[in-house]
Amino acid sequence: MKIQHKPSIQLPKKRISKLVLFGRQWDLQLMVIPALIFIFIFSYFPLYGLLMAFQDYDIFTGFFSSPWVGFKHFNIFLESPEFGEVVKNTICISLLKLLFCFPAPIILALMLNEVKNMLFKRFIQTISYLPHFFSWVIVAGFISSMLAVDNGSLNMALQKLNFIDEPINFLSVPDYFWTILISANIWKEIGFASIVYLAAIASVEPALYEAAALDGAGRFKQVFLVTIPSIMPVIIIFMILAIGNILNAGFEDILLLANSPTIAEVANVVDTYVYRVGIKNSRYSYATAVGLMKSVINIGLLVLANALAKKKGTSLW
Repeated sequence: MKIQHKPSIQLPKKRISKLVLFGRQWDLQLMVIPALIFIFIFSYFPLYGLLMAFQDYDIFTGFFSSPWVGFKHFNIFLESPEFGEVVKNTICISLLKLLFCFPAPIILALMLNEVKNMLFKRFIQTISYLPHFFSWVIVAGFISSMLAVDNGSLNMALQKLNFIDEPINFLSVPDYFWTILISANIWKEIGFASIVYLAAIASVEPALYEAAALDGAGRFKQVFLVTIPSIMPVIIIFMILAIGNILNAGFEDILLLANSPTIAEVANVVDTYVYRVGIKNSRYSYATAVGLMKSVINIGLLVLANALAKKKGTSLW
């Protein structure tokens, strides 16, 4: 005789409204409200200013009385004789930063992870982190002093070693500017940017290293077989963000280091162009149009990079 079991009756779960959940978490929601207000005031409310890109904006008449001109300022930028130079410099500098500045903190984090002497490791970390907290005004002054024609340490060293006969004004030679700019960015940000990668490396399961060692992998091989694959999701996330900022070649660093008119042809990027032509000349609508165009392209690149990364299993959304 078979005993038939009656299926158990599952009572429907009582759905809790979002308003009730909000009431239960009122203390947590209260902590979030100031941050939401801050984001709204400083991130969303200023978006109203994008209307200037489609107007001949007059600071005295305001948004509502300024005449609408459509895509006039966008067309002026695309037809500008400086358009090709600005875009070329922006993309080249951004790609150089992506090529050299992006992997530099990863390499530093991998090297620091192999240091066993904790005192020496902390010393290197402190020394490498410190430049991040210097403003670009200080860094640019330091670089200008080091590369100066009169009593510059680099020129003095090269002359002592008989590599050059006369001092070189490095900051006035176009061929040297990109190298100086990229080197300065690496020196300033390599230590601070490596913090995230060091944290990711610290979370790697030690058993993976033990298994690799049992298979005969040395420390160098373990870096490529265990460490890098384990932190690859973090690397991909930062790569997506870097690609999304491909048109942000820099502003403060370029503006402060490019003081000589002889290097304008290699130092004129979108941000400095907006500052020089748009803001200094009070062409607010033109500056807004160029900035908006840059932002739209950056968002498109961000979405594309995220879509490609999503196929590998890692994405921002």
